[in-house]
Amino acid sequence: MSVEEEENAAELKIPDEFLKAKCLMNCEVALILEHKYEQLQQMADDPMNQMSQVFEKSLQYVKRFSRYKNPDAVRQVREILSRYQLAEFELCVLGNLCPETVEEAIAMVPSIKTRGRAHDDEAIEKMLNDLSLIKKFE
Repeated sequence: MSVEEEENAAELKIPDEFLKAKCLMNCEVALILEHKYEQLQQMADDPMNQMSQVFEKSLQYVKRFSRYKNPDAVRQVREILSRYQLAEFELCVLGNLCPETVEEAIAMVPSIKTRGRAHDDEAIEKMLNDLSLIKKFE
């Protein structure tokens, strides 16, 4: 992306380093932090392994806003969204916010309709249905 081009996340015009960066959904961060929390609990006797307030607040936040709790469901969500050649940013927004309609999905991530590999409404609807099935059976 050249310096003259204006950044616009709606059209996925963001710097290359962000396009290539690995993003995590809240539910994935929650799994990582919960694992770390368990490790810290086991070593609670050691004063050097005390949890910081930032760690605890971060864990509370991602647990509260995670749409998927089951590790298998988290893996399935990423697999399903990955099938649609979404950018990491798009994948995480959809995985975090779980839109229920095509219109909501496009409003949250306009680039799924405006980019070169734009998805038609039927493909977006199928993607959302697949996600809702995971949530239903979790």
